[in-house]
Amino acid sequence: MLMIKNIAVFCGSSEGFNEIYRETAWQTGEYLAEKNIGIIYGGGKIGLMGALADGVIEKAGTITGVIPAFLQRREIVHEGISDLVIVETMHERKLKMYELCDAVITLPGGLGTMEEMFEILTWAQLGLHQKPMGLLNINGYYDSLKALLNTMVQEGFLNESYGNMLLVSESLEELLTMMETYQAPEIPTILNTEMT
Repeated sequence: MLMIKNIAVFCGSSEGFNEIYRETAWQTGEYLAEKNIGIIYGGGKIGLMGALADGVIEKAGTITGVIPAFLQRREIVHEGISDLVIVETMHERKLKMYELCDAVITLPGGLGTMEEMFEILTWAQLGLHQKPMGLLNINGYYDSLKALLNTMVQEGFLNESYGNMLLVSESLEELLTMMETYQAPEIPTILNTEMT
């Protein structure tokens, strides 16, 4: 069983229209803090990022923000977090979050959240890491993404084992269990040109 001490959480700098997103982000922070799991996140105090951080702080947990210098004002840095790492670029932000974590969870978000999650997932597909990655499918938010991944497999653009790298659940507790028991697929030395 994998020991998960720190989890990177990708999520939106907006709250969405349904209150369930903010509530669940807060509860996610609380739950992980109660489990003594440190959180690495984007550093902001607005949107789901802020709700996540507030939940961790409420339970006296550990949360580290990673933010590019140029976003410090736009995303409004959370002053109550345990630590703040300032980097230069968006790529450095992802890389630092990846380096500090044992696993990744993605909550709802927009283009930036998707870009972060898919880059880390692509690194796993290329065999650069074996860290578990999960989607917390709040309110069915990621149902269409699950369908798209299935279409990629059915149409021959994604190997099924790579599609299964992304663990999905509506329950944070179940998702953590899936992540602790995750076994990364074997990555071929030479990628199959017919199905990458």
